[in-house]
Amino acid sequence: MATIKHTILIVSFTAFILAILKLIFAVISGSVVILASAIDSLFDVLFSLLNFFAIKKIESPSNRYFNYGYGKLEGFASLFEGVFIFISGIYIIYRSIIKFINNEGINDVNQGLFIMMVSIILTAIIVIYLNMISKKQNNLILQAEILHYKTDLLSNLAIIISLFIVKFSGFEEFDSIVGVLLGIYICFNAFKIAKKAFFMLLDRSIDDKLFTSIVDILDKNDKIASYHDFKSRISGNTIFLSCHLVFDDNISLFDAHSISNDIEKSIENLSDEYKWAILIHLDPYDDSI
Repeated sequence: MATIKHTILIVSFTAFILAILKLIFAVISGSVVILASAIDSLFDVLFSLLNFFAIKKIESPSNRYFNYGYGKLEGFASLFEGVFIFISGIYIIYRSIIKFINNEGINDVNQGLFIMMVSIILTAIIVIYLNMISKKQNNLILQAEILHYKTDLLSNLAIIISLFIVKFSGFEEFDSIVGVLLGIYICFNAFKIAKKAFFMLLDRSIDDKLFTSIVDILDKNDKIASYHDFKSRISGNTIFLSCHLVFDDNISLFDAHSISNDIEKSIENLSDEYKWAILIHLDPYDDSI
């Protein structure tokens, strides 16, 4: 988890430098798409810092009042981030429409192109770095960061294309059109982040692929008569799973416990992306009937 915290601090510092540079050049150039990118980068800094403190708290051990730890802070932080990114997308759409209506032009396209070239290089480095860390850590906050910066990368590319078109065609309204499209794109990705976080807070179960693999393990084990009350939920990077296993009433408790341990190990080996908290109840008969 320390790796994730350090990653977020590095990303926050880089995003802050980008945000300041974009904001300065947005004022100088008068480009609404650069202004949109600057606002997006400022939100990057805000939410990266929020995520840093959330992850720091998530590291805290469980206690008497929070027996399952603070894993759901991941969901709250990501939901908060998604909602505010969505609001920023709405503002970008609004500002682009106002600029189009008022026929506001761009003061200096060349300066705008320069800062966006710098921005796209730094953002690409951030995305590569985040992907490297993500392969080692399964974390919803980190996934939200990656999705956000991938969105930034595509946005920066679209802005550069937009500025080139304005520079060589003189069609300055294109800046506002691209601004609206970027706003819609930002809102769409923000909705996906918020949706995933919301499902985590609702204790959504594991995905179908993982569920099928676990059921396959249970079905193929001929030492258990049946199973029922299979439940799962994901909190942060931990999967909580519970299940009742039905054994022959003549089996010893030691043997039943040994079999359940083997099943637990088989389930845990299905994915090393998550921590597992498995609770198996041993039944001498099917009490679900």
